[in-house]
This record gives sequence, C-alpha cells and structure tokens, in this order.
Amino acid sequence: MKQRIAIFIGAAFTVVAAFGYSLRAQDRPVAKAAGMEFVKIPAGEFMMGCSPGDNLCNADESPRHRVQITKSFEIGKYEVTQAQWTALMQTNPSSVKGDNRPVETVSKLEAQTFVAKLNAANDGYRYRLPTEAEWEYSARAGMDSPHSGPIDQVAWYSANSEDETHPVGQKKPNTWGLYDMQGNVREWVSDFYSSNYYSVSPAADPTGAQLGGDRGGPGPRGRGGRGGPGGPGGPGRGGPQGPPPNNQQGASQQQQIDALRQQVEDLQRQVQQLQIALQAGPFRGGPNGPGGPGPQGPQQGPAVAGPDGQFIDPLDGLPTGLPVARGGGWDQSAPFQRVSARYSYYGPTLKVSDIGFRLVRVPVGQ
Repeated sequence: MKQRIAIFIGAAFTVVAAFGYSLRAQDRPVAKAAGMEFVKIPAGEFMMGCSPGDNLCNADESPRHRVQITKSFEIGKYEVTQAQWTALMQTNPSSVKGDNRPVETVSKLEAQTFVAKLNAANDGYRYRLPTEAEWEYSARAGMDSPHSGPIDQVAWYSANSEDETHPVGQKKPNTWGLYDMQGNVREWVSDFYSSNYYSVSPAADPTGAQLGGDRGGPGPRGRGGRGGPGGPGGPGRGGPQGPPPNNQQGASQQQQIDALRQQVEDLQRQVQQLQIALQAGPFRGGPNGPGGPGPQGPQQGPAVAGPDGQFIDPLDGLPTGLPVARGGGWDQSAPFQRVSARYSYYGPTLKVSDIGFRLVRVPVGQ
C-alpha cells in the first residue's frame, strides 16, 4: 500500500449507432509515417456521449447526441511512443522509460510542438491532435457499450498495470484495429473544454467549445486524474463514480489511492497556476485578444504569456483555453476507462505521467 501510494505521489504530476456500413480492421489500409502506423477511419455517424445503461456518467457526458463525421481521416493505430518522440524531439520526458511505451509527462503544448515538427517535413499529410468527436468515434468503432470489450482484455488500468505504462499494442484492439484507446495513458485531444458543450454542439464535425465558453472558473476542473469534471472536489458536480476522501470509512484501497493522488495533482496544478500568474501578470485574454468582445478575467485559465502579457498558445499565437484528454490511464480504476469519460485540465502546460497522445492525419488540402 505504502509503495503504491509513494509511486503515485512521485508520478503525480460504445454510445454509437453505425449507419449503413460495417468495416473490419483488415479491410482498412494502414500507412506509416515517421515510424507511426495509421488506420483509415471512414466518414459516418454515431451517438456521442453517455452509453445506454451507463450509470457512472458525469453531467458533461450528456446529452447523448448524434454526430456526423463528414470526412474520412487516419488515426494512429497506437499511442505515440517514446522512441517516436525522442527521434523527433531529442528528449524523453517520460516517467517510466521504454522505447515502445507511450510517451507521457508531456503537456498539450509540447504535443502540438511535436505535431508542428512533423508537419514541417511536408510529406503530403497534415498532422494534428484528434477532436473529441473523432477520438470517441474511433474508440467506439461502431459499438454502443461503455467499453470496447472486457476491460482486462482491452486496457491497462489500476487492477492490472502494476502501477506503470506498458508497451503499446499488447492488449486487444477494438473493432477498427486501434489499440490502447481505453487504458495505458489518457490522450490529449484538440478541443477546448466546456461542461455543457454537448447541449450546443453542432451535428457535423464538432471541434469543441470556442473561447468565451465555460472555462471552469478560477479553480481546476476535471480533477486531473480522478473522474473528469464531476469528480470529487469539482464545482458542485460530484458524480457517483468519484472516489471518496481517503479517510472515508469503508473506502477500498484503490479508492484511497485515487483520492490521495487527486489531492496531490490538485495541489500541483494550483502551484503551477500561481507560478504562471506571478510570472505573467493578470489575466487579459479573450476570444480576440486584449479588449476583445469575449469575457475577460480569470475564467479563461492560466496559459503561456505572450510579449504583452496576454495568455496565448505559443504554437499558433491564439488565446488558449482549458485542455481536454480522453481515454483511461494506467493508474485509474475500471469506471474511468469508459469510452465517454472526459477530463479537463487547467492550462496547456500541465504534465502528468498518465497522459500521452495519438495523432490524426489527413492529406494536405483536405
């Protein structure tokens, strides 16, 4: 028990309807680029959000709604590995080292820097993080259940991971031939977070909340590692799946570990927030920069300071919002591996040892 808690403290820091098609993994071509393999995903429709009969959903996983993916795309067959990251970035920030393990302890901004370097090669494709909708569409692969298969067969999670990541591709793939979509590391997606986005999401190719939407207030939302925006300590939305405080009578060992890890992650995010705020001065961001029409003030969340003190994404020079990760992590218990679970984070520079990413690519011009 003490050893597992020490490891966590040290590291702290499918609802679907398939419409008119049925694709097997072997039917879809696999291509390689920069050492990565990609699987072609067809255009189609699915039901996004809380799966039928799933009583562990947070409020931000509802309402269940139909989404159209109007163009095909290719998504990484596996999470980006440490060998692939190191070949391009010349560093390996991962907490648990191994060439074929997923890269982790990388911020969303660092993942975007990796993407920018790939795109600089001009190989005929444009690489990017998937949208939330693309990620869930790919993860569900035509299924409507919370998991793509028996959890021990498809995911590395707290009950079988031995407190660490594992080389990619060792568990069974989903129906579309994608590995580790529900456990190993959680994965950055491109969207900004909004707790009520599913209520206003466009039907076709949603890309997440625009700046000026729900930014989560001055405190962290999504509780880093423990159950998304409705997790314990969240702003008035504690979901039924959130683990109890570590002193709650009758709490299991895993629940106590979950609660302790969350407390540590929350404190580290608060420290990071204060450090950024002290270095950069007051919040000044908005949808169109200082003085723009969007809301001003701390609801936007800390990011990286530009030359004039405005919080921006240094990759594209635009004001930044609250990052989102999808999928389950090696350190989380089974309820958090559900395909509809969402996680939101305070700031694009946050790094934790159970978050990595996989990429989408589309032909240049698409």
